[in-house]
Amino acid sequence: MDQWAALEPVRLYDAPAASGRPTSLTAASRILGRSRPIQPRQAYIGPLPVDIHVLVASHLPITAIPTYARASRATAAVCRDEKIWKKHWAALGVERYNLAGALERLKEGRGKGGTGPATMNVVEQDVIDDDDDFGAFASASARSMSGGVSPSTSFGISDSFGPPTFHGQHGGTHADQATYRQKYIQAHCALKPSLPALLSAPHLILSTLFPSSNADSSKQPSNGNPSPFTIVDQSRILRLLSFFLSPKVQPVLAWPSLLAALKSAVDRFEANLLTAFDTADGRRDEEGMRDAAWASWEVYDGRSEWELGKVWAEKKEVFYETGRWDPIKNITPSGSLDFQPMDEFISRIIDAIHTDGATAVRVFPPDSQVLCAFADRLAIEVVSEYITPLLSQARSVSNQIFLKATAATFVQAWRMVDALLEVATSTSRQAPGGGQSVAQPVITRNQAEDIVFRMFEQNMDDYLDEELESAEQTFEIICKEWHAQQSSNETSRLSVDNVATQTRFLASSNPAQVKRNVLASFTDVLLLPVTIVPRTMGAVVGGARVGANAAVNGISMLNPHKWGGGGGGVPGMSGGGGGGSMAMGYGVAGGDDDYEGGAAMFELEDEEDEDNEVDDGVEGGRSKRGSLRKSNGPTLVPPSLSITASDSGTSPLPYPSAALSRTGSSTTLSQGSPKGGAGSFDRLQLLLSLDTALEIIHADRESLKRAETFQHYPGSYGHRVRETIEELFILMLQALSAKHIQPGFTKAMEQMQTYKPAEHEETESVAPLMQFFELVHIGDTMQSMVQVFFDKELAPHIDKTDFLNGVVREKKRFENTLDDSVAAGLNTGTEVLMSQVEHIIIIRTGPREYYPAEGVPMDLRPTKGCTEAIRCLETHCKLLKGSTSKEVLEVFYQEVGIRLHAIIQKHLKRQIISLQGGFQVIADLNSYHAFISSLKVPQITSDFASLKMLGSVYIVEDAKDLAQIVRDVTRYGGTFRPEDVYEFIQRRSDWKKIEKTVDKTMYNLSFKEDCVII
Repeated sequence: MDQWAALEPVRLYDAPAASGRPTSLTAASRILGRSRPIQPRQAYIGPLPVDIHVLVASHLPITAIPTYARASRATAAVCRDEKIWKKHWAALGVERYNLAGALERLKEGRGKGGTGPATMNVVEQDVIDDDDDFGAFASASARSMSGGVSPSTSFGISDSFGPPTFHGQHGGTHADQATYRQKYIQAHCALKPSLPALLSAPHLILSTLFPSSNADSSKQPSNGNPSPFTIVDQSRILRLLSFFLSPKVQPVLAWPSLLAALKSAVDRFEANLLTAFDTADGRRDEEGMRDAAWASWEVYDGRSEWELGKVWAEKKEVFYETGRWDPIKNITPSGSLDFQPMDEFISRIIDAIHTDGATAVRVFPPDSQVLCAFADRLAIEVVSEYITPLLSQARSVSNQIFLKATAATFVQAWRMVDALLEVATSTSRQAPGGGQSVAQPVITRNQAEDIVFRMFEQNMDDYLDEELESAEQTFEIICKEWHAQQSSNETSRLSVDNVATQTRFLASSNPAQVKRNVLASFTDVLLLPVTIVPRTMGAVVGGARVGANAAVNGISMLNPHKWGGGGGGVPGMSGGGGGGSMAMGYGVAGGDDDYEGGAAMFELEDEEDEDNEVDDGVEGGRSKRGSLRKSNGPTLVPPSLSITASDSGTSPLPYPSAALSRTGSSTTLSQGSPKGGAGSFDRLQLLLSLDTALEIIHADRESLKRAETFQHYPGSYGHRVRETIEELFILMLQALSAKHIQPGFTKAMEQMQTYKPAEHEETESVAPLMQFFELVHIGDTMQSMVQVFFDKELAPHIDKTDFLNGVVREKKRFENTLDDSVAAGLNTGTEVLMSQVEHIIIIRTGPREYYPAEGVPMDLRPTKGCTEAIRCLETHCKLLKGSTSKEVLEVFYQEVGIRLHAIIQKHLKRQIISLQGGFQVIADLNSYHAFISSLKVPQITSDFASLKMLGSVYIVEDAKDLAQIVRDVTRYGGTFRPEDVYEFIQRRSDWKKIEKTVDKTMYNLSFKEDCVII
């Protein structure tokens, strides 16, 4: 124990920094080898820190602060803290509401003596002084308010309350800058003399506060003496007094009663201003209206609707003209839309905005938002009341009319936004009294748009639901009619003797270039504007002429005759219904014989005749070749590229002219017995219709364009609009895939399976496969059109890289469905093709092609069967290029090669081949190898190289050498085993002579030497 030293006592707290002595390290600090930084000790007043006292004092009313300051020097110092006075200064609202000028005017009026608000008498002075204990404030002279007396003296606190010096944010003030405490003291001294006037009778308060002027006069008092306070100054002083007597300040003990008296005076003041405003409004005196409006706005407390702005709006005639307009007139007796009456109605609304709105901008303060309130009331009480019965009547006519009317009415109502912004930016504004112009915007674009959005919200739910249902029904009707026509064509098959043998894509030397031209023209069609608001023909004849020319020129390349070099057709331009609305159609004129004479599914006139005929058709209602008529062929697109009203309101199909124009002759599918010859398969490509695909795409585009008018909707409705846009595209893909493409390819495969090569004389081409390749081209064109439509219309609304997006996923599913259908059809088509090839080889190969008679000279060229088989394969393999992907094409080539390899083997095993005929076999095998090499598929090229080498077994004379060739396992690269080669050499004509030698050499067998009979 003697070895241990006693520890030094440890101080629990460091010495305060204010002591001025350095603090030494404690024993514990020395033991641990480190020191802690010394922090200044927090100042306390009693048991609480100074910050708590400042926080408490900031919530005290002004009348309680002197009492709190007299408690001690420390509390007196706390009362001088800037945090306290900053809060009280802010409660006066001088800086927030720009009332500094009014406060200065009040100080100037008091300094002049007798010209400011009335001073209090001796009795009132004693009452106020006894209540608030602020005699020093009341007796402050003009010199003290100007800063000549120290703040402590004017506050009524003796300099003997000198505070102790605290280090930190509670230090003293600088003399060279005005503190919040000084600002408040000056404002207090300026406002407090006006309080006794509030003790007067209610009807005398205003005259006591402003004795030299009337409250309802902005320039001259009743006695003719000029007033130093305009009504705007008076309103600002009243507002200052309301802030001064607020619960946040409480300058005197009697503030509740004084505040009630002040509110009564403000109400009377506002009533006087309203009278003055009405008088000025009756005289068209905008300056007087502006002074009264700005004064009324200054004293407006914001607790209810501003009365003056409300009264001004109620007097406008536009709110009482509802009986002048009949919204039902926008629907014609024939059930179509003609928005000329609504044009006139909206024009009247725009005129009201330009006239009354401009007045509101010039007269009312920007913060009052009178223009917004006026426009909002105009939209709800006038425009909405016009739109609601219109949409109700449109729904009773048809769903399509309702959808078109909904989008059209919204576009018409949207004109209010442009009018409001034009009024807000073009109208000059000035402050009262001829001051400088006000730069603050009266209304922003978001505010103007929200007015229309709020007005139209009540119609959005019905529209969005109906748009999806109508689109789905439209797609269903289009597809059902297509299938119905196919079924009717099956039972009433027309003559096909004159059907053109050339198909549309395959007739071109470059189908890929044709497809690019088609897609370029389709893109031009998509870029054509869509008219949302229906107009009569007379109202838009100039624009219609330009639009019609652009449409016809844009779709001219979609004429299949121009793809493959065929002749031109006659354009179809279908006129609108009884409503007089204009629609454009693209049809095949001429009836049933058009297609049979070589015309394709849909066509337009030659380019040189387009402009003249369109002009004549629009102006006179007749084309160059006669009156406008509905074409008997299929239309390229729906009858109208614009969302215009037609007779569709009375038809369940949105495109009745398209339904009437598509006849059975243009889409005839002959599904009779396969014994009917080539005519049974010549229209297999018509199982898919670009016409139907275009009709579906344009129906979806019309729905999309209607929905896009609402794409900027905010909030939940904006989210629903974007979902609707995506869902419309998804419904289109589903209809195009499940109800058109898949059934078409399925029926095509069924048709191909009925093909029997023996029943057809044609050998170079396989009719169903040719038509199926055309079908593949059409399907690929459809996919490309969908891709173009997606890039042009849907890409701006979605993230194309988001693989979880519903549109992206459905588009990928659509592409996979088309690929699967093509692959399944190619599998069936390959079987048909190879059956044809085998049939050609069998019937075109003579019985002695490989066993010629002795002495017959050898040509050593491929046989006719080989030549025609290769020509048939080359023809069909070339047709598939450009219509499918490289991977699918390679799989097709590989499948053709594998099956051809088996057919050749089977064919050789059926023949008897002599030594001389072996050279003919080699010539054929060389030709087959050259064809396969041209396909550039390495997997099958090596197999045919081995097959070419196999031909040498037919020209070897020596049996032992032949046996060595057969035994060579590595000779054919594993393609043929010795057993397989042995089967081939059995087809030699001299096989019976060399069989024993070959067997002995191959298997070392000799029946005489090795076999013993016991």
